[in-house]
Amino acid sequence: MDRQTALRQYFGYDSFRPGQEAVVDALLSGRDVLAVMPTGAGKSLCYQVPALCLEGTTLVVSPLISLMRDQVEALRQAGVPAACLNSAMDEEAYRSVLREAYRGSYKLLYIAPERLDAPAFLSFAQKVDIPLVAVDEAHCVSQWGQDFRPSYLNIPDFLARLRKRPALGAFTATATPEVREDIVRRLALREPQVSVSGFDRANLSFEVRQPRSKKKELLAFLAGHEGESGILYCSTRKTVDGLWEYLRQRGLSAVRYHAGLEAEERRQNQEAFAYGQAQLMVATNAFGMGIDKSDVRFVVHYNMPKDLESYYQEAGRAGRDGEPAQCLLLFGGQDVVTARYLISLREENDDADEDAYRQRVERDTGRLKTMEAYCRTTDCLRGFILRYFGERAPAQCGNCGNCLIEFEDADITEDAQKILSCVKRAGERFGAVVIADVLRGAKTDRIRSWQLDKLTTYGIMPAMQNRDILDRIRLLVERGYLRQSDGQYPTLSLAPAAREVLFHGEQVSMRLPRAKPAGPAGPGGEPSDLLPARMGDEALFQDLRALRGRLASLRGVPPYVIFSDRTLREMCRQRPDSSAAFLQVPGVGERKLEQFGEAFLEIIRKHGV
Repeated sequence: MDRQTALRQYFGYDSFRPGQEAVVDALLSGRDVLAVMPTGAGKSLCYQVPALCLEGTTLVVSPLISLMRDQVEALRQAGVPAACLNSAMDEEAYRSVLREAYRGSYKLLYIAPERLDAPAFLSFAQKVDIPLVAVDEAHCVSQWGQDFRPSYLNIPDFLARLRKRPALGAFTATATPEVREDIVRRLALREPQVSVSGFDRANLSFEVRQPRSKKKELLAFLAGHEGESGILYCSTRKTVDGLWEYLRQRGLSAVRYHAGLEAEERRQNQEAFAYGQAQLMVATNAFGMGIDKSDVRFVVHYNMPKDLESYYQEAGRAGRDGEPAQCLLLFGGQDVVTARYLISLREENDDADEDAYRQRVERDTGRLKTMEAYCRTTDCLRGFILRYFGERAPAQCGNCGNCLIEFEDADITEDAQKILSCVKRAGERFGAVVIADVLRGAKTDRIRSWQLDKLTTYGIMPAMQNRDILDRIRLLVERGYLRQSDGQYPTLSLAPAAREVLFHGEQVSMRLPRAKPAGPAGPGGEPSDLLPARMGDEALFQDLRALRGRLASLRGVPPYVIFSDRTLREMCRQRPDSSAAFLQVPGVGERKLEQFGEAFLEIIRKHGV
């Protein structure tokens, strides 16, 4: 079978997406590949299509059981013989899959990296024809990555023990240039074709908000996404539990996920979310790589993650089907404190020496500063992300929270003079929060106990919000007018440049937002070209979703395994009136036409072509 036939027959597409074809051709020629492609760009097809074209069984090394199960089920629904081996299987089921694999019953066999050196599996792998090994989530092999898995380091040893070394494909969505070099080295890729097809996700809209009340802001956001699936990420288990209970008390359909729950509850909650029985998943980053749900319409970070890699990977779980989706980050100063604490923790089984530990903390602290800078920037958020991953980006994308706001340069010289004077009069021995309290005239016990209410600068900025004062203090630190000490409780002191502002008339400006209409963007901030061609298609879309849900329930699979939202939208746009026309809808292969075609065509006919 040639690659074009495999693509059309099993996956329902007439052409490859950008970046896919070159990777497929390289693997088919037997060449090693490192492919960095954004979530939703179709990484899986890059090894699934070659697997169908090559003789033998392709191995897919995957880090999570749930991820394996989802991909295997999706392949089976498309008519592709596939199976997985994992630790959740009993001995009889495990041996049954191996027996079928010996017979050549599968084109793809998924396995966790920890099980590669299991005697029974190794014996199988040394006797059968394995033309290709695909390593999913390949950034897990890098100690510079955010999801390091030591078991990934065993992959080269496993390959060396096979009769013939197969082509090796490494796939990931998030990898800085440093991580990419580490992947090539640690997986011992042989003169690989390195394909970086871009990190941009044009269908995602990014936004950062700094609300007074995160809970109220979240409820307002969710009110605009009624009936849609979304993930709410929190930094700690305690926050997950509290937010989950808060949402449930208000009648919202939510489940939770974190490592502190029993395995059975995690499994049930993940399935409820994947199958559409619960609309909201409240989770720590323990809920991550295993989610292959394509119709997630929004991801909200209730707390700031520790690094931009984690943020982009987690945010990228929205809109995997290519339809518009929103990524909202609710930022607060306490998030930085929590992240610093989490970075400083040492796990019980962490056997790294003190030098290695300090290097890790230093590296992660640097990443945290970048993450905080993202939350505070007034520049294009998409551009900030793309530049971090080594890509060029335009000054504005037109589809993020900052680009939809007009900024202007405001003169804050008077505010700067007040802040600098307050720092000096307070003895240059307090931090930003205390200085802000003094300037606002806060009546707190610590202000009175330190007699800071006696200062001439006490209460000279009463009308300004606390966070606005803190923003100005941070700007003065960045511009070199203030120094901030290191340590757990950093203090402020004047830098030499402060004299220019205080005594010589130097002006200080700051970019401040001025609201403006969203312009050509559609509802929710998505670009107009990503909206449905006819808004009247919404009723048809909802009926198709309902049918998909019923079919999925009958088969015991998640709805997106039947068809993605993007495919349903294409049905609305194209209005196919025959089997031949239905087969032309992207995402409809021959097996799915046979199984589901008539049922979906009946719904479309009822709405009129």
